[in-house]
Amino acid sequence: MTVPPPPRPALDSELSTLLAGLPPVPRLDPEVLALLRRLPQAPVAPLLDRHRADLREITVPARDGTPIPLAVFAPSRADRTAPAPCVYWMHGGGMVMGDRFSQIDIPLEWLDELGAVVVSVDYRLAPEATGTVLVDDCYDGLLWVAEHAAELGIDPARIVIAGASAGGGLAAGVALLARDLGTPRIAAQMLICPMLDHRSTSTSSHQYADGPGSWTLQMNEFGWRSVLGDAGEDEVPAYVSPARADDLSGLPTTYVDTGSAELFRDEDTDYATRIWAAGGQAELHVWAGGFHGFDTLFPQASLSITARRTRTAWLARVLRSHRAT
Repeated sequence: MTVPPPPRPALDSELSTLLAGLPPVPRLDPEVLALLRRLPQAPVAPLLDRHRADLREITVPARDGTPIPLAVFAPSRADRTAPAPCVYWMHGGGMVMGDRFSQIDIPLEWLDELGAVVVSVDYRLAPEATGTVLVDDCYDGLLWVAEHAAELGIDPARIVIAGASAGGGLAAGVALLARDLGTPRIAAQMLICPMLDHRSTSTSSHQYADGPGSWTLQMNEFGWRSVLGDAGEDEVPAYVSPARADDLSGLPTTYVDTGSAELFRDEDTDYATRIWAAGGQAELHVWAGGFHGFDTLFPQASLSITARRTRTAWLARVLRSHRAT
């Protein structure tokens, strides 16, 4: 007997129409992953021209000595005056794909609007890297940026960490690490549809097991399995799966957004709720009818434009509050 799918909130009508023209999302396995990793990235040069940005490539050491590439995008020299705010970006890709240029159009909007220096980290990927290696790479890169703020033209009091999907989960893990280790100072964290919980037990993870959009429950489980292997529940570090953290106090002011029609909706809203319960400050947006990654896949859609503008407005407020007097 066929079990009917659970009821679920409807997609935004414009997004639904746009999705109808796309092929179905494939199952993710090692062979498909290898193919996806070989797909060419869009060229960076047109982005630099459009955003009046200079790009500097840097390699910094991870704690085990492995080189970590960083891409540093700064407003063109003619536009620079005082030390700039910094957005330290962690890309998405389920922790198994992507690189420092993935989804880079999102933070480059903040370079345009707010004069921010954008630093994107090329952390190692699973399954080649496992456990805490990915979040450690992101943290080590951030620590280097904070220690070299003057060299990079960055105001160390206005460093914001941000990421989308897997990158949002890594950003949350980095914030926990920075809190627990006491450095570096982070002004805020922006978590865009973050991948926070390896357990996949929420209502939304089953409502949207088959998508729609770019991420399914099968893909999510593949990504987590690639990072965690056969680790038992008690062996999963909260820095890797931040939803496991017992204590969410002492975190920087936080922005969380997610869609009502996506896998991560419930783990994301729960994370914001637990920050409030711990006495922290969080701003939560659940975009009605938004699926996972809707604003990356269809940036021209009305809901995407609204979501991006809202993030930028929040970030502008946060950076103003941290400006040196």
